Amino acid sequence: MAIKQQPSLTRKPRIVVIGGGTGLSVMLRGLKQKPLDITAIVTVADDGGSSGILREELQIPPPGDIRNVLTALADTEPLLAEVLKYRFQNGTGLAGHSLGNLILAAMTDITGDFVTGITELSRIFAVRGRVLPAANQAIVLKAEMEDGSIVVGESTIPKSGLAIRKVFLEPADVEALPEAVQALRDADAILIGPGSLYTSILPNLIVPKLAEAIIQSDAVKLFVCNVMTQPGETDNYSVSDHLTAIHSHIGHHIFDYVIVNDGEIPPQVQSLYAEKGSTAVHLDLEEVTKRGYKVIADTLVLFRTYLRHDAAKLSDHIYHLVEDWMLRKG
Repeated sequence: MAIKQQPSLTRKPRIVVIGGGTGLSVMLRGLKQKPLDITAIVTVADDGGSSGILREELQIPPPGDIRNVLTALADTEPLLAEVLKYRFQNGTGLAGHSLGNLILAAMTDITGDFVTGITELSRIFAVRGRVLPAANQAIVLKAEMEDGSIVVGESTIPKSGLAIRKVFLEPADVEALPEAVQALRDADAILIGPGSLYTSILPNLIVPKLAEAIIQSDAVKLFVCNVMTQPGETDNYSVSDHLTAIHSHIGHHIFDYVIVNDGEIPPQVQSLYAEKGSTAVHLDLEEVTKRGYKVIADTLVLFRTYLRHDAAKLSDHIYHLVEDWMLRKG
């Protein structure tokens, strides 16, 4: 008897990934091993450290998060990735700057445009996919806190000591990068997270035309929840708390699937994180499923020096969900 063949995709799925920080970079290192057409949309609200200085002095969007994503997707030797991440320890004006940030600033000056600079650097480093800023200008992130006060600046918000009620942008009518909007319109899958909820993820989702494109898209929409809470941003948050924050900012139920870690975190690791005010994000499964989300739960963490998502397992789950969605759509 002939064995029935599993249908296969006729082209690479187009996936748009939105997030920030280390978590996004770890995940992208796994996703780039899959047959996916990847576009990463990255916030331009960063105002701290090297990025903040370059943003202020050169009047360019902050390069730090872009650099991290380019490095994660680059098809390069490990040494080159280390070179891009290298941070100068000494030197008047140089100390604190990462070499990758300086290269991005130079490419912006050479090409005359931040987006063009990213495109050219992507070509030089054989980046597997596209990396796009949410906008072609720096934006200021502001937060309204629980007491009604306003805190200004992405790097300042988590240090306020108050719970965040909502975040918003200045200018409020910031123009989304057209290429980013088009990527969302063309996407087969939109993947949001992991990353700092209020300072890396939401600054992208509240750019007006990006939010609109996500809401209107018929792509499968996935949320990868952080493993640990972030002090000053998501203290004591459960999985449903993360989803509530996103819903309250954009006013729509957008996710089809929520991907979460349900693997045990060793007590000694929890103790290390507790010293910094961070705890494991609680999976309140009943509440999440009651709201209509499909939950994919698995042991998705690795611990070396820090807790990180298991990039291989996470990307397997993501690819299979996207593949199944496309096959069902035909």
